[in-house]
Amino acid sequence: MSWIALHALSMLVALGIDALIGWPDALFRRIGHPVTWIGALIQWLEDRLHRTDAERARRAGTLTVAASLGVTLALALLIALLLPSGPVGAILAGLCAWPLVAARSLDAHVSAVARPLAAGDTAGARQAVSMIVGRDPARLDRSGIARAALESLAENASDGVVAPLFWGVIAGLPGIALYKTINTLDSMIGHRTVRHLHFGRAAARLDDAVNWAPARLTAGLLALTAPRPYRAAAVALRDARAHRSPNAGWPEAAMAGGLGVRLSGPRIYADTIADEPWLNAGAPDPEPPDLARGLSHYRRAMALMAALLAALAFV
Repeated sequence: MSWIALHALSMLVALGIDALIGWPDALFRRIGHPVTWIGALIQWLEDRLHRTDAERARRAGTLTVAASLGVTLALALLIALLLPSGPVGAILAGLCAWPLVAARSLDAHVSAVARPLAAGDTAGARQAVSMIVGRDPARLDRSGIARAALESLAENASDGVVAPLFWGVIAGLPGIALYKTINTLDSMIGHRTVRHLHFGRAAARLDDAVNWAPARLTAGLLALTAPRPYRAAAVALRDARAHRSPNAGWPEAAMAGGLGVRLSGPRIYADTIADEPWLNAGAPDPEPPDLARGLSHYRRAMALMAALLAALAFV
């Protein structure tokens, strides 16, 4: 098997295990999770390196990124070198990569919003959606909850599933481990807050770079598996660049077009109103049944991703 086939086999194993069992709560309580380990390292570095002066903060942030990636790369390479070659090694690498794929977790978190929303339990749906989005849930009506959950589902289909698998196919176990470190760095320090505006600049820009191709791949997967593929692709091509993020707009616009609803638009974070443009403007707001349709859409897209990995591995 070629190196790309072996890497694809590893990622197929990782996705398959995650789809079957996720990361069990009992295991999390006992040893935590690799992403929490990465997060602890990043927090340790930030506590010691953060500076308030803009230029020094940028340098300290760059050093934090470099150190985090260096530790991750060293450990991932060591594990990869200890594995046997060939398909057996690829399967074992997939076992090691399994915790770094979040397909089942994403499905579970969005389903936790969809169930109470469909049952008319708006308070329960608000509580559940507050676990996956940063906007003020108290200001969200039923349509707002469905919209927030669909946006999170589309964006995290890229960040949490497609992107790690993409980089795992490109560079094996070190590739997926480095991607998860970059993504964790961005989620922890890549914010436009007073503390992280300069310190997190390197992390944010690196995250934008590594998500460029996976975001567009995710949009393609969502378009191909949409009830209306042409419409999904057309909306993504037309509206994605209007999004505040250079990457998140692609899967979100494909989801909006595929379901025939509008996403993004104005939202409230604490006391701040973000006046964002609509994706698929002119379409109706999503309703509770659209969230269930979105979950089905997501599952079809992830099944297509698995089929692509299998094709790379065996064909």
